[in-house]
Amino acid sequence: MKIGYIFPGQGTQVIGMGKDIYDKYEEARNAYKIIDNELNESIEKLTYEASQDELNKTENTQIAIYAMSMAILEILKSRGINPCVAAGLSLGEYSALTCAGVIDLKEGAKIVRQRGRLMQNLAPEGNWAMAAIIGLEDEKVEEACSKVTNGFVKAVNYNCPGQVVVSGEKDAVLQVMDIAKELGAKRAIELKTSGPFHTEKLKKASEELRKELEKINFKNFDIPVIKNFNGEEYGKEDNMIEILSNHVINPVKFGKSIQTMINMGVDTFVEIGPGKTLSGFVKKVCKADGIDLNVINIENLEGLENALEILK
Repeated sequence: MKIGYIFPGQGTQVIGMGKDIYDKYEEARNAYKIIDNELNESIEKLTYEASQDELNKTENTQIAIYAMSMAILEILKSRGINPCVAAGLSLGEYSALTCAGVIDLKEGAKIVRQRGRLMQNLAPEGNWAMAAIIGLEDEKVEEACSKVTNGFVKAVNYNCPGQVVVSGEKDAVLQVMDIAKELGAKRAIELKTSGPFHTEKLKKASEELRKELEKINFKNFDIPVIKNFNGEEYGKEDNMIEILSNHVINPVKFGKSIQTMINMGVDTFVEIGPGKTLSGFVKKVCKADGIDLNVINIENLEGLENALEILK
C-alpha cells in the first residue's frame, strides 16, 4: 500500500468538527494543547463553542482546520502510519508541509494564524465571493469569466475534471454562475469564504505574509510535498518563502497535484480534516483516468477508526 495524505482548505469547516476524536484520543488533545500554548488562546473553544459565523471568518477558519488536521495526523503517526507523499488544498499545503517535517507544529500554528488574519484583514474593501462551477470544462469556466464586463472575477482553483472555483466581486461571481449554467454547467455553488482568494487582490496580504515566512526555520523534507502552484513536487532549489507568499495570489492546481501523486505510485489517498471534498476530487480524477484507487476520509471518530483498521 502506497499512501498519500491530502489536507483540506477553507469551506469545509463546521462547529464541533473533530470533537469526538478530541474526546477519545490523548494524541489529539496534546496537539491542541501545543497549538493553544503557542498561540495563547483556545482553538478548541473556537472550534467547538463559537458560532458558525465566527468560525467562517478566514482568520478563524484556517487555524481551526489546521488544528483538527494536525490532531488526526498525530494519532496516525503514533500508530506508525505514515504517507509517502502529501498535498493540501490552499491552506492545506501548510498541513502537508507540517506532515513532511518542513515546519514544526508550533511554527505551523503561528504562520497559519497569521496567514488567516492577513488574508481577512488585508483584503481590499468590497463584497467578495467564491463559487464552484461543476460539470464544465476549465476553458468554458474561463470563458464565462471573460464574458463578465462589469466587475472582477477569475478562475482560481482547478480542483478536478469538471470542477473549477471562481473568485472575485460577488456580483461578478453571481454573473459567472449564471453564464456557466448557460454554457452547460450542471451546478454552480457559492462557497463559505470571505475574500478574493488566489487573485492579485490579495497582493498586500502576500507581501505581509512574506515577512512572516522569513521568520520560519524551514527544514528538509521527510517526504515529498506537491505544490498547489503547479501541481509538481517541491524541489531542493525551490524558494519556500517565494512560493508560499505568492500562494495566496495564484491559482491552485489541485487536480494536477492528485495526478502527480498517482503518477508517483499512490494507490491509497487519505483525506485528513473536515469534509469529504478532496476525496470527491480524487474519485473524479480516477474516473476520468479510468482507474480505481482506495480513498479514505477521516473527519470524525468513525472515519478515523475505519482508517486505523485499514491502514494498520
